[in-house]
Amino acid sequence: MSMSEDWTAIGHLSDIPRRGARCVTSPLGRIAVFRTMEDEVYATEDRCPHKGGPLSQGIVHGGHVTCPLHSQVISLRTGEVQGPDEGRVRTFPLRVDPLTGAIEILIAREAAFAPGAE
Repeated sequence: MSMSEDWTAIGHLSDIPRRGARCVTSPLGRIAVFRTMEDEVYATEDRCPHKGGPLSQGIVHGGHVTCPLHSQVISLRTGEVQGPDEGRVRTFPLRVDPLTGAIEILIAREAAFAPGAE
């Protein structure tokens, strides 16, 4: 099996409030796209590893989000839950066009094997 990568347009920086999030739906489920006060953007799955809380409804502070259900703090850069808790959420690469503010997300998916294809 090979991996296929596709950059997909998901909106503009101006669509996401500073220190807020918006969700997009992908073949992998709901993805939360966060914007920090410094206009950095990050994408994680929209599900806390502790109890499945909606991270997109959490509080964004610095490069972290705090889950709205049980206050777990998660790094937006790495997806790692900060101590003393443990866990991890999946993260997704984003890129922002510096001129237009358009945001694209990279989602890797397994491509189906096609016999005879090279």
